[in-house]
This record gives sequence, C-alpha cells and structure tokens, in this order.
Amino acid sequence: MSTSSEIKKPGPERSRAVFSTQDFELLRAAVSEHIRHCKDPEESDKYAHLLHRLRRVS
Repeated sequence: MSTSSEIKKPGPERSRAVFSTQDFELLRAAVSEHIRHCKDPEESDKYAHLLHRLRRVS
C-alpha cells in the first residue's frame, strides 16, 4: 500500500512523422496531374477530395 514508491510508467513515445513537407508537395502535384488525365468522373471526384485533404495537411 505504498503510493510514494510506485514506479511510474513512461507515457507512449511520440510518433515520428512519416512524410516530410516536401513529400506532401510531391503528392499534391502527382494527384493534381492524375486528376487532369482521369476520365472517370467518380474516380476523379475521389482524387479531388484527396487533394483537398492533402492541401489541409501542410
């Protein structure tokens, strides 16, 4: 029953970024280019939404 001698567990480690700012610029450019050449309206719409989300990231 000793509360002062309890071992504190460290919190979860902070996750490292997977993509750099430069990566998002490349992804946005690639998705934009794909949208320009896409002939399927449904697919184009999905990629347009993805591009919108990528623009919000950075």
